[in-house]
Amino acid sequence: MKPLSQIATLLGLAACATALGQNATVTFTATSGGLQLAGNDVTSQVVLDGRDWEGVIRVAHDLAMDFGRVTGQNLTVALMNGTTGMTTSSSGGATIIAGTIGNSSLIDSLVSSGKIDVSQIQGEWESFSSQIVLDPMPGLSQALVIAGSDKRGTIYGMYDISEQIGVSPWYYFADVPAKQHDMVYAMNMTKIQGPPSVKYRGIFINDEQPALTNWVNDNYPMALYGDPAFNADFYATVFELLLRLRANYLWPAEWNSMFNIDDPRNEPRADAYGIVMGTSHTEPLMRQTKEQTLFLDGIWSWSNNEANVTEFMREGAENAAQYEVLYTMGMRGLGDTASPTLNASSLAEIIAVQQEILKDTFNTTDISHIPQMWCLYKEVGGYLQDGLEVPEDITLLWADDNWGNTQRLPLANELNRTAGAGVYYHFDYVGQPRDYKWINTISLQKTWEQMHLSYERGAEQIWIVNVGDLKTLEEPINHFMDLAYDMPLWSSPDSTMTWLTMWALREFGPDVAEGTANVMNTYGMLANLRKFELVDPTTYSLINYNEADNILAEWEGLSVQAQSIYDTLSSDAQPAFFELVLHPVLAGYTVYDIHITAGRNNLYAGERRTSTNALAANVLTAFNQDHNLTMTYHSLLDGKWNHMLDQTHLGYDYWQQPMRNTIPPIAYTQTLETSLAGNMGVSVEASNGSVPGDAQYNVALSNNTLVLPPMDPYGPASRWIDVYSRGTGAFRFNVTPAASWVKATPSSGTVSPMENNTDQRVLISVDWPNAPNGSNIVFINVTSSEDYGNFGQPQVNLPVNKTSVPASFHGFVESDGTVSIEAEHTSGNTSANGTSYAIIPSYGRTLSGVTLLPVTAPSQSPPNSPRLTYDIYFFSNMTANITVYVGPSLNTIPERPLKYAISIDDGMRHIVQPVPSTAAGTLPNAWNAAVSNNVWTNTTSIPVTPGPHTLNLWALEPALVFQKIVVNTGGVRPSYLGPPESMRV
Repeated sequence: MKPLSQIATLLGLAACATALGQNATVTFTATSGGLQLAGNDVTSQVVLDGRDWEGVIRVAHDLAMDFGRVTGQNLTVALMNGTTGMTTSSSGGATIIAGTIGNSSLIDSLVSSGKIDVSQIQGEWESFSSQIVLDPMPGLSQALVIAGSDKRGTIYGMYDISEQIGVSPWYYFADVPAKQHDMVYAMNMTKIQGPPSVKYRGIFINDEQPALTNWVNDNYPMALYGDPAFNADFYATVFELLLRLRANYLWPAEWNSMFNIDDPRNEPRADAYGIVMGTSHTEPLMRQTKEQTLFLDGIWSWSNNEANVTEFMREGAENAAQYEVLYTMGMRGLGDTASPTLNASSLAEIIAVQQEILKDTFNTTDISHIPQMWCLYKEVGGYLQDGLEVPEDITLLWADDNWGNTQRLPLANELNRTAGAGVYYHFDYVGQPRDYKWINTISLQKTWEQMHLSYERGAEQIWIVNVGDLKTLEEPINHFMDLAYDMPLWSSPDSTMTWLTMWALREFGPDVAEGTANVMNTYGMLANLRKFELVDPTTYSLINYNEADNILAEWEGLSVQAQSIYDTLSSDAQPAFFELVLHPVLAGYTVYDIHITAGRNNLYAGERRTSTNALAANVLTAFNQDHNLTMTYHSLLDGKWNHMLDQTHLGYDYWQQPMRNTIPPIAYTQTLETSLAGNMGVSVEASNGSVPGDAQYNVALSNNTLVLPPMDPYGPASRWIDVYSRGTGAFRFNVTPAASWVKATPSSGTVSPMENNTDQRVLISVDWPNAPNGSNIVFINVTSSEDYGNFGQPQVNLPVNKTSVPASFHGFVESDGTVSIEAEHTSGNTSANGTSYAIIPSYGRTLSGVTLLPVTAPSQSPPNSPRLTYDIYFFSNMTANITVYVGPSLNTIPERPLKYAISIDDGMRHIVQPVPSTAAGTLPNAWNAAVSNNVWTNTTSIPVTPGPHTLNLWALEPALVFQKIVVNTGGVRPSYLGPPESMRV
């Protein structure tokens, strides 16, 4: 495997070949000792032993066609039944010899003659070598030889060439066009690709209705037992994708399908391709959920129907015995639910019976060579805690919480289990607190953090990820599989951006790779702030910290960037870019526009603004845009992906999907009438109040004064006042601060009930050099050329506090009763005993994550353990509430729950456990909020005094990821993300 230091080299080689994260062996210009594989109208050939694996021969034909996709000229495929009679292609083209050690006489003869050395790959799992060999066979002067240690090793070796020459694994499922080249050369080098980091690497097609099911039914004939039509022709496309991604394992569509029964060709096709088949965590011994209903005699209950359930499972094991499968063990209730009658004792009995079935099926007393796994999903983990002893030859597949947070990983005494451990992960889910299965909302940095943790902690036998409909999750699937294939290559916390750049390079070329990677990196952060299905009009604050405005502006800016890249692409590249980049960006922006605009519409209705109705219209426009984007996607390439965005995503009112998209409630104001308080309305930052007149959030009844948040030299450069129409007539306004050193911009203007002139935002700033020291209240009069109805003239009060810190101080400064700090912006960062802090860029909600490495480090003991320090200057003298934001991870070592310590200066160290401990198979009470908000928060009260201080933070356990620290000295206001970062001097 390649160390991280080679990533820069891989990027440098990208001009030669575009295989993501793989050493390049192909180039498009002649090199010393190289071998021309294509170009100049020559036809090269791929030569194999006709007795090699069927899947190997099939991929040779793919490789031949891939050359045609790139150069316009397919290779030919020749099958030999021996080692003689081989000649150079009749057109003078080159020869590629591919084969499997022990299955190909061509490869075996090269080994026995000493012309290739396979000692580094022989007997290894899914490994291959490739090199140019001189005089490989009689009549052949040279050839590129690809030797695989096993079936998939050879397959990966050939697909490695395909990817390098410019054929993306996503050429079908995401319509990525092949990169065109006139010439292709093999470089004179030897490549040794050892075994993958994780043995079984796969996906679970799940929750596949409505989108994938509707698409499949449109494109394939009905199955034997009705729809959906998940037949062998459909699965062939999936099998090929998996192999091109260097994956090998599949849980097939579950909910209304029966892989082995719907189409008798399914299992043989999988085996021929080289895919290891399994069934989901709830479907033991190769029998699917729907089979339990249709073919089981009696109910799916061990306590009430043991004999029939046993026979049912026996049939599954026997039917699959001739194929390469990974058997699911154990049992849950019908339909992926907890069973009220199962416990640790009965599960032990069930697993013992299942293993006896396997012994009978394979006529052996030793089944350790037969792949088996037991998934500890939800309540199942509790059985292990209750004393269930699982045989050593069964892989323990640890499940995440359905939201990408692993719940448990191997303990020290479990690392030597014969069958090892794995992880069942989720990119899609149906359930509490909300379904998320529309489009990609996955943070690649979060995936890296969790899977790096899993790998380092010994879960390296199986990685399988729930991918829902598969489409729309192309990018995170690719990333997941690359991590599983070569985790050491991507071991650095900052590797994700490198991966993204290489992914964008492969899919869209060097001209737009960097820009596309930046777009997708930003998209990942924005989409992962909160699942689209959970966003509503109240999520982001419309009045505090300009939060909603800033978020929507980020989405809008991202949309402009993505559209500008799309516009530069050739017409054949635009469909792929739309599917992978532009659509998710535009769709995400549209959903946010709908919710934030609806929230503003409701806020403005409360203030009785004339512009309320225009915002309602904007919501409807965005709602139509959401539909139009879906239709554009569905009409791409003559409707190739029609139905793939059938999933509803607007209008959730509980966890389950709505039956139809609906917008949030919107309000209308009667614009034919004038407010009782006249034509002018005034509102200010951080207040829902509206003057003149009465409003629920005003200071007091019939009080015409509003108060702005305080200003000081270390806070925002401006505050805002909104002046707006609440009537049928136009008016002129003036905003006049009583102090000359307070500025209003603009200080006057005209507002009318006409469109585009109904609202004016006035920015209030302070000329600090001319402002007096200390605290002051500045009165700001807001006057209208018209009367104020039955009320008086409005006034705004601005608290101003001119303070200063010593020139010698460097750090964060308290402002507006707040100190907000991004965790990576430390004043000091210590390490100890080989343990130190690392930054995960773009992790989490605002900037990055900071975590301890290595993740296998022992528990830490402050004060001498690695520490993060933050210098802060306080003006307050009080007990502050300090909130630490950490990633939504869970306690994967029950005896070592995630903890941190916090102190001010040399004061008391407060030990905090942000994630409560719970019994295996259960989740903390606050889990719903934590995964919805994508963060755990915990608040500690610590006294502070005026002057410089140091906040100390220690992670006491690895896998805790710090994101942000907020010190509340009385000024923190409600928001989703917390206050923006404070000034640092």
